[in-house]
Amino acid sequence: MSEEDFNMSMRKFLKQVGVTSQQAIEEAFRKTDNTEGKQFKARMVLTVEGVDLEHVVTGTIKA
Repeated sequence: MSEEDFNMSMRKFLKQVGVTSQQAIEEAFRKTDNTEGKQFKARMVLTVEGVDLEHVVTGTIKA
């Protein structure tokens, strides 16, 4: 696989992660009462099978 193909497939995957994650978060907030003005800790764990990768991203979502 060329480096260009690798980068394109990685970008496609990351775009899918971003879009579907945002949709899931928005859906969860819509289903939860009384979130306005609150802060929520968020954690995303990325693993890639076949390579030694576990990447953790943490942050805060303010409603």
